[in-house]
Amino acid sequence: MPKTLLIIDDDDSNCRLIKAIFRAEGMEVLVANDGQPGIDLALSALPDILLLDLRMPGLDGLAVLARLKQELPALPVVMLTGHKDVKTAVRATQLGAFDYLTKPFVNDEVVAVVRRALETKALQLEVEELRRRLLSGIGLASQMGPSPEVRALVEQVRTVAGTDFTVLVAGETGSGKELVAQAIHRESGRRDKPFVAIDCGAIPEHLLESELFGHEKGAFTGAERTKRGQFQLAQGGTFFLDEVGNLPMNLQAKLLRVLESRQVQAVGADRSAELDVRFVAATNDDLHARAATGQFRAVLYFRLAQYIISVPALRDRPADIPHLANRFLAEASVELRRPVQQIMPSALELLGAHPWTGNVRELRNVIRQAVLKSRELMIGEGVVRDLLNSPGVVRQVAGAAPPGLSLREIAAAAADAAERGAIIDAVRSFRGNKSKAARALRTDYKTLHLKMKRLGIRAQDFVP
Repeated sequence: MPKTLLIIDDDDSNCRLIKAIFRAEGMEVLVANDGQPGIDLALSALPDILLLDLRMPGLDGLAVLARLKQELPALPVVMLTGHKDVKTAVRATQLGAFDYLTKPFVNDEVVAVVRRALETKALQLEVEELRRRLLSGIGLASQMGPSPEVRALVEQVRTVAGTDFTVLVAGETGSGKELVAQAIHRESGRRDKPFVAIDCGAIPEHLLESELFGHEKGAFTGAERTKRGQFQLAQGGTFFLDEVGNLPMNLQAKLLRVLESRQVQAVGADRSAELDVRFVAATNDDLHARAATGQFRAVLYFRLAQYIISVPALRDRPADIPHLANRFLAEASVELRRPVQQIMPSALELLGAHPWTGNVRELRNVIRQAVLKSRELMIGEGVVRDLLNSPGVVRQVAGAAPPGLSLREIAAAAADAAERGAIIDAVRSFRGNKSKAARALRTDYKTLHLKMKRLGIRAQDFVP
């Protein structure tokens, strides 16, 4: 597929020259003669490289560069100018320009710069992919464990990854559904394109449509500029709809149109744009049963469920618990700067016998708390027993859950309880210092503050 070059320049003769040069190089060349139209074209066409004039009658090149580096940070930009200005060149570099050419330029010079920029971009993508693979332990088994159940998941991922089937990943909260979605993307031909994930239950309903589809400037009160939607940000890659069962009915209908037409229309726009995206959805609900009772659009369910992968709960794959516990131990020891190196065999036995209502997420929280509490080089049986019996950990025993709760409600309560316990232990460990607790929990201060407020946890209760 030929590379696409966009030039934004108000000099028609220069645009014609560049178009002729790079068409001879086998590239597709797009042209815009001013800043704002150039931004719009860049956001819709997603070129591989941009040649950008510095001085134009509308938005100048630096303003365009700053805006596009926010929206398309990986886009290499070569600045063009008829004036030598060291300060401007420095400013353009600070904003993220790849290089800076002075007009009139030699044809071979601009070709060499463009080639170098494209090669650098390709190398960066390769390095990022290698980093992702290293950080993810290379494969799904390294992330989730060595059990036969995980090996079966790996085979399912390999089977479907090379297709464009829409995949529905089903499983309890905290079981690893997003890891499966990422593995599908990583094993597919779209691996070099974006993986965009959105939690359908985490965004207020009145903002969700704009977030997914984008909006035009002035489409509604507060829409001060055109915004690309998450669907468009995933162009060429994979879009992951986490907890798709939380989508309101009206958006279910719009999502169905996107899936069937492969087009997306921003809020306030008068035309649709082509969309090349592979969809993966996840749910902790029985969507088939909800579709049968009219609580979820049946047509959408069958469109999403072209291929179904069921992720087993952690209690159904106990062979993975030691692997995961040791993985979380290694992470937490580094992050929390604690010298804990091992988990005692008797402590591992306790972990293996626990029902893990909150699944992998709950196990991770317990290990992090154990690392914080341990005063030895090993996590002992006593620390683990105390944590598993604490109010912060929900145990799945007969009669433990109030009657009438759905599986989803039980899992949500377990996740909340595990989260509450982790927050309490972190805040207690840092004597009420929320900033340090947020860093230890790998979240931002505002998120931690809001969660503490929702859970009724007060920092002052932990100040000595």
